[in-house]
Amino acid sequence: MGLKPKYYIVDAEALPPVFLKVAEAKRLLESGEAGAVNEAARSAGISRSAFYKYKDMVRPFNDMLHGRIVTVQALLKDEPGILSAVLNIFAQSGGNILTINQGIPISGCAVVNIGAETSAMVLSVEELIAKVGAQEGVIRCEILAG
Repeated sequence: MGLKPKYYIVDAEALPPVFLKVAEAKRLLESGEAGAVNEAARSAGISRSAFYKYKDMVRPFNDMLHGRIVTVQALLKDEPGILSAVLNIFAQSGGNILTINQGIPISGCAVVNIGAETSAMVLSVEELIAKVGAQEGVIRCEILAG
């Protein structure tokens, strides 16, 4: 009986280059920019054998979340309009908000947990988090689960 696979979220900077190149080759194939594995592998700078060796084991984080529910936690300043601006970012990205749970503000800040379905998003989850994190009044934004 085989072992159940274990998954880790690892910063792309820590990965060997071959994994990033496999992910790029998969993107080229999925987007139609490459018509065949040979073309995608060559464009990404890897061999076909490296592609086939790792293709089922390498996925960008946003692909793992496609069509799934993510929980995002944000620390917001307790000022009018900030939560509304964050929710607008979700709406503009195509994320379907399922739940919102806001804690009582303490020391001028409140923690907000947002559960969202991601299958219709036009941004990657990473882009969404970056956009929310850059919003004025947002102190921190991160993925809790997904």
